[in-house]
Amino acid sequence: MNVFLALAFLFFIGSMGGWVLELFYRRIISKGKWINPGFLVGPYLPLYGFGLCTFYLLSHIQLPGPLVILIMTAMVTLIEYVAGIIFIKGMGVKLWDYSNNWGNIKGLICPLYMLIWAILGTIYYYFVHELILGVVVWLENNLAFSFVIGFFFGIITIDLVYSTQLIVKIRKFAKEKDLIVKYEEFKTSIFDYATKNKEKYSFVFAISNNVKKIEEYLNEYKNTQLERANEIKRTVNGFIEEKVKSKRKSKSDKN
Repeated sequence: MNVFLALAFLFFIGSMGGWVLELFYRRIISKGKWINPGFLVGPYLPLYGFGLCTFYLLSHIQLPGPLVILIMTAMVTLIEYVAGIIFIKGMGVKLWDYSNNWGNIKGLICPLYMLIWAILGTIYYYFVHELILGVVVWLENNLAFSFVIGFFFGIITIDLVYSTQLIVKIRKFAKEKDLIVKYEEFKTSIFDYATKNKEKYSFVFAISNNVKKIEEYLNEYKNTQLERANEIKRTVNGFIEEKVKSKRKSKSDKN
């Protein structure tokens, strides 16, 4: 079968499957909030699509399993890093942020998520790859399904254009305010803003295409970031003051 068609199919199921995983993961870390993951509107995450295609191609390498999995982990981590850099440099938006994780590089990759990719690669290599080969054979015998794949790419292309327009508007504000917008935090802040002001929250179209509304959301997001930074500063200062008082008291007791 045409390799391009096989990879297109894998990209399709990987993008949608990854979206489902991230949806429930976001619900857990955001304490019960349903936040649409990724920067696209629809139910797909291209990073996972590229990841599944990478797993599929590398699984054909004639090397010991552990070495193949190591290469898989390195390649998908590289894809994740490059994608993150492109959005930060080109759009002024940070789609994900691992800054609080140990050993992170620019908040885009870290050992914890490399381990997660390694686990996913292991599951794929030993348990999923043979099933995928079977699915590819099924696709060979049911080429009519390629219409569904074509429809998917048509939808995702339209979505990409729409979402890019939103990102450009966000980038303009971020550049004016010298701000890097953390996209997942931004979406969460929109949810909180809508809840606080008793406005209707749209899971799919969380970010309105209206410029004034985007600026309103971004101003609220910036204020939230400032409040959080001030709170951290107060906490650190309080900790330092307590340490200073403790040292003074210790010296006083010794005297």
